[in-house]
Order: sequence, then structure tokens, then C-alpha cells
Amino acid sequence: MISAQAWADTRRLWDYHQMGHTLRPCSVAIGLGSHDLGVAETAVDLYKRGMAPLLVFTGATSPTTRERMPRGEAVHYRERALELGVPDSAVLVEPRARNTGENIRFSRELLEEAGVDVSSVLLISKPYEERRAYATARKLWPAVEIVSASSPMTLEEYVDSIGDARLVIDMLVGALQRLLIYPAQGFMISQSVPDDVLDSYDRLRHEGFTSRLLVTDQSSA
Repeated sequence: MISAQAWADTRRLWDYHQMGHTLRPCSVAIGLGSHDLGVAETAVDLYKRGMAPLLVFTGATSPTTRERMPRGEAVHYRERALELGVPDSAVLVEPRARNTGENIRFSRELLEEAGVDVSSVLLISKPYEERRAYATARKLWPAVEIVSASSPMTLEEYVDSIGDARLVIDMLVGALQRLLIYPAQGFMISQSVPDDVLDSYDRLRHEGFTSRLLVTDQSSA
């Protein structure tokens, strides 16, 4: 049973993880690979709305996606985009990245090799990964403007889509831990975390929502 306090704390983390950026047209949209095909579908929607002339999908496989996306996250994203009517010429695939830092680095390299002039990036991730993706991109690609985006979902809708409330809370807690420890490791820029968000994070950890926490700080973004 998840307490009312835990839900209130979860909502506070959910709200913090989302950047609230105003969408605007960018040089390119980059969809970060994951288990969630909604990222690809959001990228397609933004492409059709004229927010970017080119889509890049980035991601290899992970233990959580290997069975569902055996050809790799970026490849499955591309296939979904083509199903939804995006022309093949408007999609680039980066199939090697295994973490957020590699998503950014390898996508940047791919675009440079393709001769694409990039001044702004529409960075598309899962809803609770917006801030982490933004902070990573600002560290690794500081010359471009980053606009964060994700599927427009409420916390309740996201929990329903995953089907496991405890797992969602664990993911939100784990994402915040990375925002706290990764800047010192050089993986992302440092961002201010309000005291009430830190208090919610601490309460959720103490209640046992810890499956996505790093045991040590020796990890990559």
C-alpha cells in the first residue's frame, strides 16, 4: 500500500523532473532510446507539427529492452516513425548508445558526419527523464540550445502505462539521485534542487523506494 504522503512526494519529484520548456522549432529532434515507444511517437508528432525537419533516434539495447526491442531501441523507434508516416529521408539512427551521455555524444557525432548544422536540439525523453537529459546535453553539447520534451502525460497516466506504481516511484527516486551525484563526476551540469524536493526524495528512500538507486557513485550517465 502506498501512503498519501508517498504519493504527494512522488508528485513533487515528477513535477521537478519535467522542465516545462515552451516548444519551438529546432534544428533537429533527438529521441532518446528506452523501453518506451511513446518517445518515438512524440518525436513523430513534433515532426509533423513542424518542430524539427530531422529526427535522430539513439539507443542500443539494455537488459530491460533486449526482449521487447531485439533490433535495438533506435531501430525500433525508426520503424515506428516510418509506420506513422515519417519519410525515411527525415530519420537518422544512432544504434550504439547505452546511456544518456552516449546518446548525446554519439548523436552529435552522427549529425556532424552528416553535415547537419545544429544550433538547437529538441531533446525527447521519457517524462521523468527530461531534467536528466537536459543536464547531460548541456554538459556535453554546450554550444547548442536544448529544448526538453516528452509525452504529455500526467503522473497517473504514466503509472497506468507502466502498470507498476512502485517501479515508477523507484525510477523517479533513482533519476533524482543521478541529478545529485552525476555533476561531481562530470556527467552533467549541476542544477538547483529545492529543499521540498530533497525532503520528498529522502522520505521516499526511507520508505524503501530504492531499487533504482546506485549502490556506489562509480557509474556512467
